[in-house]
Amino acid sequence: MKNIVTLLILSFSATVIYAQESFTTEHYIKTYDDWAVEEMQRSGVPASITLGQGILESGSGNSRLAKEANNHFGIKCHSDWNGEKTYHDDDASQECFRKYKSAYESFKDHSAFLVKHSRYATLFDLETTDYKGWAKGLKKAGYATNPQYADILIGLIERYELYLFDSSQDTDTDLLIADALRQHVTPGFSDNWVIDPFNREMLTNNGRPLILARGGDNVTSIAQEFDMMPWQIYKYNDMDKQTDSIIAGQIVYLKPKRSKADKGYETHVVKAGESLWAIAQDYGVKLDKLRKRNNLDKDAMINPGDTVYLRENPDGKSFLGIF
Repeated sequence: MKNIVTLLILSFSATVIYAQESFTTEHYIKTYDDWAVEEMQRSGVPASITLGQGILESGSGNSRLAKEANNHFGIKCHSDWNGEKTYHDDDASQECFRKYKSAYESFKDHSAFLVKHSRYATLFDLETTDYKGWAKGLKKAGYATNPQYADILIGLIERYELYLFDSSQDTDTDLLIADALRQHVTPGFSDNWVIDPFNREMLTNNGRPLILARGGDNVTSIAQEFDMMPWQIYKYNDMDKQTDSIIAGQIVYLKPKRSKADKGYETHVVKAGESLWAIAQDYGVKLDKLRKRNNLDKDAMINPGDTVYLRENPDGKSFLGIF
Protein backbone atom coordinates (compact mmCIF):
# COMPACT_ATOMS: atom_id res chain seq x y z
CA MET A 1 0.00 0.00 0.00
CA LYS A 2 2.85 2.35 0.89
CA ASN A 3 4.44 1.77 -2.52
CA ILE A 4 1.15 2.56 -4.25
CA VAL A 5 0.79 5.79 -2.30
CA THR A 6 4.37 6.74 -3.13
CA LEU A 7 3.76 6.11 -6.81
CA LEU A 8 0.60 8.19 -6.71
CA ILE A 9 2.45 11.05 -5.03
CA LEU A 10 5.26 10.90 -7.57
CA SER A 11 2.76 10.76 -10.41
CA PHE A 12 0.84 13.72 -9.03
CA SER A 13 4.06 15.70 -8.51
CA ALA A 14 5.16 15.03 -12.07
CA THR A 15 1.77 16.18 -13.32
CA VAL A 16 1.96 19.40 -11.31
CA ILE A 17 5.50 20.09 -12.52
CA TYR A 18 4.44 19.47 -16.14
CA ALA A 19 1.38 21.67 -15.77
CA GLN A 20 3.43 24.48 -14.29
CA GLU A 21 6.21 24.25 -16.87
CA SER A 22 6.27 27.29 -19.09
CA PHE A 23 7.79 27.66 -22.52
CA THR A 24 10.03 30.50 -23.57
CA THR A 25 9.50 31.54 -27.16
CA GLU A 26 12.92 30.17 -28.06
CA HIS A 27 12.04 26.84 -26.45
CA TYR A 28 8.74 26.78 -28.32
CA ILE A 29 10.49 27.32 -31.65
CA LYS A 30 13.05 24.58 -30.98
CA THR A 31 10.29 22.20 -29.91
CA TYR A 32 7.98 22.67 -32.89
CA ASP A 33 10.13 23.87 -35.79
CA ASP A 34 10.37 20.38 -37.34
CA TRP A 35 6.59 20.03 -37.38
CA ALA A 36 6.20 23.47 -38.95
CA VAL A 37 8.65 22.56 -41.72
CA GLU A 38 6.96 19.21 -42.22
CA GLU A 39 3.58 20.91 -42.60
CA MET A 40 5.04 23.44 -45.04
CA GLN A 41 6.36 20.67 -47.22
CA ARG A 42 3.11 18.72 -46.98
CA SER A 43 0.58 21.53 -47.36
CA GLY A 44 2.33 24.66 -48.63
CA VAL A 45 1.73 26.77 -45.51
CA PRO A 46 5.00 28.61 -44.73
CA ALA A 47 6.77 27.30 -41.65
CA SER A 48 7.29 30.88 -40.47
CA ILE A 49 3.54 31.47 -40.55
CA THR A 50 2.80 28.26 -38.65
CA LEU A 51 5.39 28.99 -35.97
CA GLY A 52 4.45 32.67 -35.78
CA GLN A 53 0.77 31.91 -35.38
CA GLY A 54 1.55 29.22 -32.81
CA ILE A 55 3.58 31.69 -30.76
CA LEU A 56 0.92 34.38 -31.07
CA GLU A 57 -2.21 32.27 -30.57
CA SER A 58 -0.88 30.02 -27.78
CA GLY A 59 1.40 32.46 -25.98
CA SER A 60 4.36 30.26 -26.97
CA GLY A 61 2.50 27.18 -25.77
CA ASN A 62 1.59 28.62 -22.37
CA SER A 63 -2.08 29.43 -22.90
CA ARG A 64 -4.79 27.48 -21.15
CA LEU A 65 -6.15 26.37 -24.51
CA ALA A 66 -2.75 24.98 -25.55
CA LYS A 67 -2.09 23.24 -22.22
CA GLU A 68 -5.55 21.76 -21.68
CA ALA A 69 -6.72 21.18 -25.25
CA ASN A 70 -3.47 21.06 -27.27
CA ASN A 71 -4.98 23.83 -29.41
CA HIS A 72 -2.05 26.00 -30.50
CA PHE A 73 -3.81 28.08 -33.15
CA GLY A 74 -7.01 29.21 -31.55
CA ILE A 75 -9.15 27.33 -34.08
CA LYS A 76 -12.81 27.29 -33.09
CA CYS A 77 -15.12 24.35 -33.66
CA HIS A 78 -17.07 25.53 -36.73
CA SER A 79 -19.80 23.39 -38.27
CA ASP A 80 -17.41 20.90 -39.91
CA TRP A 81 -15.66 19.84 -36.67
CA ASN A 82 -16.57 16.38 -35.34
CA GLY A 83 -13.79 15.97 -32.80
CA GLU A 84 -13.57 16.78 -29.09
CA LYS A 85 -14.49 20.27 -27.91
CA THR A 86 -13.63 22.65 -25.12
CA TYR A 87 -15.14 25.99 -24.14
CA HIS A 88 -13.35 29.25 -23.40
CA ASP A 89 -14.19 32.94 -23.33
CA ASP A 90 -12.97 34.74 -26.44
CA ASP A 91 -14.87 37.29 -28.53
CA ALA A 92 -17.95 35.95 -26.73
CA SER A 93 -18.48 33.98 -23.53
CA GLN A 94 -17.77 30.23 -23.56
CA GLU A 95 -17.05 29.81 -27.25
CA CYS A 96 -16.40 26.35 -28.67
CA PHE A 97 -12.80 25.48 -29.55
CA ARG A 98 -11.31 22.33 -31.03
CA LYS A 99 -9.62 19.94 -28.62
CA TYR A 100 -6.80 17.67 -29.82
CA LYS A 101 -5.18 14.56 -28.42
CA SER A 102 -1.72 16.02 -29.06
CA ALA A 103 0.01 19.19 -30.19
CA TYR A 104 0.96 17.37 -33.37
CA GLU A 105 -2.71 16.98 -34.27
CA SER A 106 -3.14 20.71 -33.76
CA PHE A 107 -0.33 21.50 -36.18
CA LYS A 108 -1.76 19.15 -38.82
CA ASP A 109 -5.28 20.52 -38.39
CA HIS A 110 -4.00 24.09 -38.71
CA SER A 111 -2.68 23.27 -42.18
CA ALA A 112 -5.84 21.38 -43.11
CA PHE A 113 -8.00 24.27 -41.88
CA LEU A 114 -6.24 26.74 -44.19
CA VAL A 115 -6.17 24.34 -47.16
CA LYS A 116 -9.80 23.27 -46.98
CA HIS A 117 -11.49 26.64 -46.42
CA SER A 118 -11.90 28.50 -49.69
CA ARG A 119 -11.53 31.94 -48.13
CA TYR A 120 -7.81 31.18 -47.73
CA ALA A 121 -7.40 29.84 -51.27
CA THR A 122 -5.59 32.91 -52.65
CA LEU A 123 -2.85 32.50 -50.05
CA PHE A 124 -1.64 29.40 -51.84
CA ASP A 125 -0.89 31.49 -54.93
CA LEU A 126 1.89 33.10 -52.89
CA GLU A 127 5.37 31.68 -52.53
CA THR A 128 6.18 30.10 -49.18
CA THR A 129 8.88 32.75 -48.76
CA ASP A 130 6.30 35.57 -48.91
CA TYR A 131 5.50 35.58 -45.19
CA LYS A 132 4.32 39.20 -45.32
CA GLY A 133 1.79 38.40 -48.02
CA TRP A 134 0.60 35.40 -46.03
CA ALA A 135 0.25 37.39 -42.82
CA LYS A 136 -1.75 40.14 -44.52
CA GLY A 137 -3.83 37.59 -46.38
CA LEU A 138 -4.73 35.77 -43.17
CA LYS A 139 -5.95 39.00 -41.62
CA LYS A 140 -7.90 39.95 -44.74
CA ALA A 141 -9.54 36.51 -44.85
CA GLY A 142 -10.73 36.91 -41.27
CA TYR A 143 -8.45 34.54 -39.35
CA ALA A 144 -8.36 37.01 -36.45
CA THR A 145 -10.31 40.09 -35.42
CA ASN A 146 -7.35 42.13 -34.15
CA PRO A 147 -6.75 44.88 -36.74
CA GLN A 148 -3.01 44.71 -36.00
CA TYR A 149 -2.84 40.93 -36.44
CA ALA A 150 -0.75 40.98 -39.63
CA ASP A 151 1.75 43.49 -38.24
CA ILE A 152 2.12 41.54 -34.99
CA LEU A 153 2.63 38.28 -36.87
CA ILE A 154 5.21 39.82 -39.23
CA GLY A 155 6.99 41.33 -36.22
CA LEU A 156 7.29 37.93 -34.54
CA ILE A 157 8.56 36.29 -37.71
CA GLU A 158 11.24 38.93 -38.17
CA ARG A 159 12.21 39.16 -34.50
CA TYR A 160 12.88 35.43 -34.25
CA GLU A 161 13.99 35.06 -37.89
CA LEU A 162 11.34 32.42 -38.49
CA TYR A 163 11.55 33.12 -42.23
CA LEU A 164 14.73 31.06 -42.28
CA PHE A 165 12.59 27.93 -41.92
CA ASP A 166 10.72 28.74 -45.14
CA SER A 167 13.62 27.53 -47.25
CA SER A 168 14.34 24.44 -45.14
CA GLN A 169 15.49 21.30 -46.94
CA ASP A 170 14.64 18.70 -44.32
CA THR A 171 15.79 15.48 -45.97
CA ASP A 172 14.30 13.30 -43.22
CA THR A 173 10.70 14.20 -44.08
CA ASP A 174 9.25 11.42 -46.18
CA LEU A 175 6.14 13.12 -47.51
CA LEU A 176 4.75 13.39 -51.00
CA ILE A 177 4.96 17.14 -51.39
CA ALA A 178 8.30 17.45 -49.60
CA ASP A 179 9.93 14.89 -51.83
CA ALA A 180 8.45 16.38 -54.97
CA LEU A 181 9.62 19.88 -54.23
CA ARG A 182 13.19 18.68 -53.73
CA GLN A 183 13.30 17.26 -57.27
CA HIS A 184 13.61 19.09 -60.54
CA VAL A 185 12.43 17.78 -63.86
CA THR A 186 12.64 19.76 -67.08
CA PRO A 187 9.76 19.67 -69.59
CA GLY A 188 9.56 16.06 -70.69
CA PHE A 189 9.16 14.83 -67.11
CA SER A 190 11.93 12.35 -66.52
CA ASP A 191 13.19 11.18 -63.11
CA ASN A 192 10.07 9.22 -62.15
CA TRP A 193 9.19 7.90 -58.72
CA VAL A 194 6.30 5.95 -57.26
CA ILE A 195 4.25 6.46 -54.13
CA ASP A 196 2.04 3.85 -52.50
CA PRO A 197 -0.73 2.87 -51.95
CA PHE A 198 -1.96 3.82 -55.41
CA ASN A 199 1.19 2.84 -57.33
CA ARG A 200 0.94 6.27 -58.95
CA GLU A 201 3.89 7.42 -61.02
CA MET A 202 4.97 10.83 -59.75
CA LEU A 203 6.90 13.54 -61.54
CA THR A 204 7.94 17.13 -60.96
CA ASN A 205 8.23 20.03 -63.34
CA ASN A 206 9.57 23.48 -62.52
CA GLY A 207 9.83 22.25 -58.94
CA ARG A 208 6.13 21.42 -58.67
CA PRO A 209 4.71 17.92 -58.06
CA LEU A 210 2.42 16.45 -60.71
CA ILE A 211 0.85 13.30 -62.02
CA LEU A 212 -0.20 12.23 -65.50
CA ALA A 213 -3.92 11.40 -65.43
CA ARG A 214 -4.92 7.83 -66.10
CA GLY A 215 -8.07 6.52 -67.71
CA GLY A 216 -10.98 6.87 -65.30
CA ASP A 217 -9.40 9.74 -63.36
CA ASN A 218 -11.48 12.80 -62.62
CA VAL A 219 -11.08 15.89 -60.45
CA THR A 220 -12.90 14.35 -57.50
CA SER A 221 -11.01 11.05 -57.55
CA ILE A 222 -7.61 12.75 -57.79
CA ALA A 223 -8.50 15.16 -54.99
CA GLN A 224 -9.53 12.25 -52.76
CA GLU A 225 -6.41 10.25 -53.59
CA PHE A 226 -4.08 13.05 -52.52
CA ASP A 227 -6.18 14.39 -49.63
CA MET A 228 -7.00 17.59 -51.46
CA MET A 229 -10.14 19.54 -52.24
CA PRO A 230 -11.54 19.56 -55.81
CA TRP A 231 -11.20 23.35 -56.03
CA GLN A 232 -7.45 22.96 -55.56
CA ILE A 233 -7.16 20.70 -58.62
CA TYR A 234 -9.14 23.19 -60.70
CA LYS A 235 -7.17 26.18 -59.42
CA TYR A 236 -3.68 24.70 -59.58
CA ASN A 237 -4.27 23.59 -63.18
CA ASP A 238 -6.04 26.72 -64.49
CA MET A 239 -9.19 24.72 -65.16
CA ASP A 240 -12.75 26.04 -65.39
CA LYS A 241 -15.05 24.10 -63.07
CA GLN A 242 -17.99 24.57 -65.41
CA THR A 243 -16.37 23.48 -68.67
CA ASP A 244 -13.11 21.59 -68.06
CA SER A 245 -12.57 17.96 -67.11
CA ILE A 246 -9.63 15.61 -66.69
CA ILE A 247 -8.56 13.48 -69.69
CA ALA A 248 -6.13 10.56 -69.77
CA GLY A 249 -2.53 11.71 -70.17
CA GLN A 250 -3.23 15.23 -68.89
CA ILE A 251 -0.69 16.89 -66.61
CA VAL A 252 -2.28 17.47 -63.22
CA TYR A 253 -0.38 19.64 -60.75
CA LEU A 254 -0.78 18.94 -57.04
CA LYS A 255 0.63 22.29 -55.92
CA PRO A 256 0.28 25.80 -57.40
CA LYS A 257 2.41 26.34 -60.48
CA ARG A 258 5.22 28.86 -60.52
CA SER A 259 5.03 32.44 -61.70
CA LYS A 260 7.62 31.87 -64.41
CA ALA A 261 9.46 29.01 -66.07
CA ASP A 262 12.62 27.47 -64.73
CA LYS A 263 15.98 29.03 -65.60
CA GLY A 264 17.10 28.13 -69.08
CA TYR A 265 13.59 28.26 -70.52
CA GLU A 266 13.26 31.85 -71.64
CA THR A 267 10.93 31.49 -74.65
CA HIS A 268 8.75 28.96 -76.43
CA VAL A 269 7.87 28.91 -80.12
CA VAL A 270 4.23 27.97 -80.60
CA LYS A 271 3.55 24.74 -82.49
CA ALA A 272 0.49 23.96 -84.59
CA GLY A 273 -2.57 23.25 -82.44
CA GLU A 274 -0.86 24.41 -79.25
CA SER A 275 -2.78 26.56 -76.77
CA LEU A 276 -1.43 28.99 -74.21
CA TRP A 277 -2.96 26.78 -71.49
CA ALA A 278 -1.01 23.76 -72.79
CA ILE A 279 2.22 25.78 -72.77
CA ALA A 280 1.50 26.91 -69.21
CA GLN A 281 1.04 23.28 -68.17
CA ASP A 282 4.15 22.08 -70.00
CA TYR A 283 6.38 24.61 -68.25
CA GLY A 284 4.60 24.65 -64.86
CA VAL A 285 3.65 28.33 -65.14
CA LYS A 286 0.42 29.98 -64.00
CA LEU A 287 -1.72 30.88 -66.99
CA ASP A 288 -2.56 34.39 -65.82
CA LYS A 289 1.14 35.17 -65.29
CA LEU A 290 1.93 33.90 -68.79
CA ARG A 291 -0.80 36.11 -70.27
CA LYS A 292 0.41 39.15 -68.37
CA ARG A 293 4.02 38.63 -69.37
CA ASN A 294 3.06 38.42 -73.03
CA ASN A 295 0.47 41.21 -72.96
CA LEU A 296 -2.35 38.83 -73.90
CA ASP A 297 -5.92 39.23 -72.72
CA LYS A 298 -8.11 36.26 -71.86
CA ASP A 299 -9.51 35.86 -75.38
CA ALA A 300 -6.29 36.51 -77.30
CA MET A 301 -5.19 33.87 -79.81
CA ILE A 302 -1.67 32.56 -80.37
CA ASN A 303 -0.49 31.21 -83.71
CA PRO A 304 2.17 28.73 -84.86
CA GLY A 305 5.54 30.45 -84.96
CA ASP A 306 4.68 33.02 -82.29
CA THR A 307 7.21 33.47 -79.49
CA VAL A 308 5.89 33.12 -75.95
CA TYR A 309 8.02 34.66 -73.23
CA LEU A 310 8.31 32.32 -70.26
CA ARG A 311 10.42 34.30 -67.77
CA GLU A 312 10.78 37.93 -68.83
CA ASN A 313 8.57 40.32 -70.78
CA PRO A 314 9.56 41.52 -74.28
CA ASP A 315 11.24 44.58 -72.75
CA GLY A 316 13.51 42.40 -70.68
CA LYS A 317 11.83 43.30 -67.38
CA SER A 318 10.18 40.73 -65.18
CA PHE A 319 6.54 41.32 -64.39
CA LEU A 320 7.04 39.31 -61.26
CA GLY A 321 8.45 39.84 -57.86
CA ILE A 322 10.13 37.22 -55.72
CA PHE A 323 10.25 33.74 -57.22
